[in-house]
Amino acid sequence: MNAVLCIKGKVRKALSDKEENQEFGRKRFAGGLSPKPVKVGDEVEVTISEVSRRGDGVTRIQGYVVFVPKAKQGDHVKIKITQLRPNYAVGEII
Repeated sequence: MNAVLCIKGKVRKALSDKEENQEFGRKRFAGGLSPKPVKVGDEVEVTISEVSRRGDGVTRIQGYVVFVPKAKQGDHVKIKITQLRPNYAVGEII
């Protein structure tokens, strides 16, 4: 059974999580469904692609979001992963 959503006058088919992730090319890391591409203590060179609402730099490693405090968009930095969360990691510039 397919459900239909109507949001602000736009009609679209309601997708399951799996279908939605495939549609947008996103990988799910939450809840341990997929292994994380980094571990605490890993050192990685990254380019900061954007800045979060809180002002932290944001990069992605194989689709997994990593927040980097004190980094700005366009910075190419080497980071060390300090925290892992179900949906994101935090790294510090080294």
